[in-house]
Amino acid sequence: MPPRLWTVAEGAGPRIVLVHGFTQSARSWDRVRPALPAGHEVVAVDLPGHGGSADVRAADLEQAAALLGEVGGRATYVGYSLGGRTCLSLALAQPRLVERLVLIGATAGIEDPAARAERRRADEALAAALEAGGDAGLPAFLAQWLAGPLFAHLSAEQADLGARLVNSAAGLAASLRTCGTGTQVPSWHRLSTLEMPVLACAGERDVRFAALARRLAAAIGQNARAATLADAGHAACFEQPVAFGALLTDFLAPGA
Repeated sequence: MPPRLWTVAEGAGPRIVLVHGFTQSARSWDRVRPALPAGHEVVAVDLPGHGGSADVRAADLEQAAALLGEVGGRATYVGYSLGGRTCLSLALAQPRLVERLVLIGATAGIEDPAARAERRRADEALAAALEAGGDAGLPAFLAQWLAGPLFAHLSAEQADLGARLVNSAAGLAASLRTCGTGTQVPSWHRLSTLEMPVLACAGERDVRFAALARRLAAAIGQNARAATLADAGHAACFEQPVAFGALLTDFLAPGA
């Protein structure tokens, strides 16, 4: 049997599966949960290399998506960053499992081979730094990661270091090598095959990913729409959980 991703479930009704980003964990969604639409079963997972799935280290993005589908079943999938790329891979591979798809700060891959190779080199350097520091060096690595341009503006509450410290250095290093953006096979040409309702969103201050959200929606077609969250950057759903909850509630409303 393949390893299964650790899950936390609560509530009843139609299922929503929450999928975190790199260095996060299932616990990262705790501040978003109260704002989610009522009447749903909410499931949060730890992706391979993270949290309770830290020992799942050989899964590439497609394999991580398959494991996610095993755990999540048929549901609305909500993925942020790495989680968004994983959910998109699941929707392309097993569309029957994805009733609706929500992508936050996500991409369908880096198309330029040279840029993709450069991203792999950068991720390999980060992975090597993680391994060199070990778990004792994880707090310093996370501090440096959160000081980067995508996250430096986050408050301590938004960054939620505690939810990241459940990770291991070896698990995060493996995630970079197997599921980093540089490893992702570009799928822009396949997006028009998606038939489920799709919401692609980003923070309005995250100019690059706001543009990617619009491009994702346009490539998918009439069943997709793009949205931006005001006063938010890359971690939009964690920066503005109430506004994100309202956006998700509207997206999941009957007839929407």
